Amino acid sequence: MLITNLKRIFKTGFVNFCRNSLVSFSAIFVMIVTLTVILSLFLSNVLLNSALNQIKDKIDINVYTTIDASPDEIFNLKEVLETLSEVESIEYVSREQALLNFKERHRNDNLTLQALEELDENPLGAVLNINAKEINQYAGIASFLESEAVLFDGNDSIIEKVNYYDNKIIIDKLNKIISASKSFGFAAAIILIIISILITLNTIRLTIFISKKEIEIMRLVGAGNNFIQGPFLIEGIIYGLASAVSTMIIFYLFLLWTNPFIENIFFLDLLSYFIRHTFSIFFSLVAIGSVLGISSSILAIRTYLKI
Repeated sequence: MLITNLKRIFKTGFVNFCRNSLVSFSAIFVMIVTLTVILSLFLSNVLLNSALNQIKDKIDINVYTTIDASPDEIFNLKEVLETLSEVESIEYVSREQALLNFKERHRNDNLTLQALEELDENPLGAVLNINAKEINQYAGIASFLESEAVLFDGNDSIIEKVNYYDNKIIIDKLNKIISASKSFGFAAAIILIIISILITLNTIRLTIFISKKEIEIMRLVGAGNNFIQGPFLIEGIIYGLASAVSTMIIFYLFLLWTNPFIENIFFLDLLSYFIRHTFSIFFSLVAIGSVLGISSSILAIRTYLKI
């Protein structure tokens, strides 16, 4: 009996979907817009995070040590810094490498190179390039470098300069951009999802209104609420599946056309990312679409027909 009822529910839901083709198309169109907005926000977040990570990777704290600091003292300092939870990685640049880097940066400045050649010894100390795990953690690392915790056995600090404050304005601005983008994306997603649910709800209400007489007849012959609601839930699932497939096709064609421009701007092959995550994106869209369709169906049939 249960299997028979399920077959009838599935069949009725599919028949209603095909019979009310115009309304079904409207519901699917609304869901495509909803899923398109959600997927657009997701992919925009991927692009933004990629761009911000590229910028973040180029920002670090450079710790310039004194020229009389021994390699052992510098490596001791490096080991201490690596124990900090905020530190992601530390690159050690020897005095010799620092000099080579300086010459490379000023290879077109003959006056500076000539002045450097006149010196009897290397005027540059070794450098520690510190990358933090998060942008907002650089301030804490800089404060630690200025504290007495970096001294060993009461000796004078081997640190000559920390360039955090030279980059502080850039770091603060980038941190604000990251925070603002996350807040805006979350708020926009919530607002758009609510709007989409309301639109989908009204569309499915129209479907139910068309079938109002059939529902009244089913009530008269003793059909239960679950049997009455079942076909509409199946319709909601069909809406979600059809809209997910349509959204994937639309985005694939869109990315196929725009990916060269996106890659030039953000240095990210978004089309390859989309293809690599096709299954996870598709099933996520199906789940979201089905939840929207089922939720809207339940709300519509309970509030509109008072079942």
